[in-house]
Amino acid sequence: MRGRTTIRSGPPLMFYGLAAHYDALVAGKDTRKEVERLEVLARRLGRSGGRSWLDVACGTGRHLAILRRRHHVVGIDRSEAMLRLARKRLPRTRLLRGDMRSFRLEESFDVVSCLFSAIAHLQSESELDATFRNFARHLKPGGLCIVEPWIDPSKFRTGFVQVVCRSGPKGVVARMSRSSRRGRRSVVHYEFLVGDPQHGVRHFAEDDVGLLVPRRRLVAAMARAGLRPRFVEAGLTPGRGLLLGRMPRPRD
Repeated sequence: MRGRTTIRSGPPLMFYGLAAHYDALVAGKDTRKEVERLEVLARRLGRSGGRSWLDVACGTGRHLAILRRRHHVVGIDRSEAMLRLARKRLPRTRLLRGDMRSFRLEESFDVVSCLFSAIAHLQSESELDATFRNFARHLKPGGLCIVEPWIDPSKFRTGFVQVVCRSGPKGVVARMSRSSRRGRRSVVHYEFLVGDPQHGVRHFAEDDVGLLVPRRRLVAAMARAGLRPRFVEAGLTPGRGLLLGRMPRPRD
């Protein structure tokens, strides 16, 4: 094996140095079914009456590829590596680099979504407050915010071991993980083996640290952002649910 990279903090390696293998690793997710669930929620709970959709932490654009058939869509992600892949998938879609805490767009949307538990990579609850305020800033009156949270602290399992192995156009990738906990943070240790004809087999390792926030505090943070929050158990990933917040209209 050639090469080993260890990252102990900062953005997850999967979103940067190994971004080319991301789609292969998440190929087991039913993206179409997830989008159907999101659209049902938007129709039932949204009150803005339009069809514009902003996806924050959009990754390689898997959800946007389906959403754009029925919506005007915009995507934002912090990782340029992920955005390069998204732009290949969605060449005529507006895709921007930005931080969920601080991006600014000169438009508002009927739906703002943030999926894949991306908020777990925030560093503190004060950053969570700033992020939710920023989401609310980009919602139309009556618009809906949809956030997929990380695992609730009471449900987080330590010592959980998992392995995923996939083949894709960029080679073969195997990912093994083990979970642990450090106070109010989850730690998932990942070991990657990546093989392709050009580079042979390479080994990477990192600790992915996530912020553990109880559900009640997530709901309270969304309320502080000026949204009317609710939590639904039927989400996209088992055990995580969805956090929803509607921007009030003047007549509400």
